Amino acid sequence: MPDNKTPEPNETPEIPASFSTLLLNLSAAALAYLGHTVVPGQEKPAVNLPLAKHTIDTLEMLKVKTQGNLTPEESNLLDDMLYQLRLAYVAAKDQPAPDRPSAPDSSEKETF
Repeated sequence: MPDNKTPEPNETPEIPASFSTLLLNLSAAALAYLGHTVVPGQEKPAVNLPLAKHTIDTLEMLKVKTQGNLTPEESNLLDDMLYQLRLAYVAAKDQPAPDRPSAPDSSEKETF
């Protein structure tokens, strides 16, 4: 017998666990680390490039480990997601951070 109970206003509806949901959650986390989410109470979004890179690398690892076991829709979702996240990562990496100096002048010699 189906449950026709109306969810309470503060009740979160259950979302079934699926590979696509996992991908979407990881993608949302990566976008947040790239500064695409504003935290309430902060003027600017927080950027954490190492965590963004780690999350993108995790998605790449999932792609490798699940190769041949995904539906065409899941495979396309993962490929598109990785492409978009990599573009966003490069764009965020090229932006000078407010607390670090901008890239050195080409006339200055950089040493490592």
